Amino acid sequence: MLEHSMRARILITAGLLVAATALLHSLSHGERIPPHRPLREFPPVLGNWQGADSPIVQRIVKAVGVDDYLNRVYADRSGVPVAFYVGYYESQRTGDWVHSPKNCLPGAGWEPVSAGRLTIAVPGHAIVVNQYLVKKGLDQELVLYWYQARGRVIASEYWGKVWLVVDAITRNRTDVALVRVWTPTVDGEERARNRAVEFAQAAYPRLNQFLPD
Repeated sequence: MLEHSMRARILITAGLLVAATALLHSLSHGERIPPHRPLREFPPVLGNWQGADSPIVQRIVKAVGVDDYLNRVYADRSGVPVAFYVGYYESQRTGDWVHSPKNCLPGAGWEPVSAGRLTIAVPGHAIVVNQYLVKKGLDQELVLYWYQARGRVIASEYWGKVWLVVDAITRNRTDVALVRVWTPTVDGEERARNRAVEFAQAAYPRLNQFLPD
């Protein structure tokens, strides 16, 4: 009975997403594109963290369809790196959909070890993000990621699609950013998690200055 109920919920959710996608494409294409501050201006120094840009080759930028991006490697006094990626899409009406790390990382050879959600305290409130542990050969990495869209932080891909359609109808906007924090677990999974959380807490308030509400 439980299995049947779960299957029914999955089918209903999938149906809603298909209908939402069809509705989105049927809407007017004259959407409002809000201005945003270029991500290249994001601070290279965040407290004890110092970063260096790691440009992505143009063919990959074109393949993922981003309108602006930041790909930078930060490190603090420990020397263990944190890779910070932000991919910003001005519109998702034209087929430039956000690529979920859960789909992209296995394609790059990273095997999932575990996945879940993590609540991070930030100034004034808390955000819920995805936590993803992956490995490739002997390398194991911890990934935190979330979608930042039109003033919201969204962990769920499903709810991201729902809010996409709602905001397309009510606000005539479909802009979104994928935010990813990535660090190796060379000093243990707990320390890697603490490091990633600490970096996210330092980066999030500044990131809000670059992404439109």
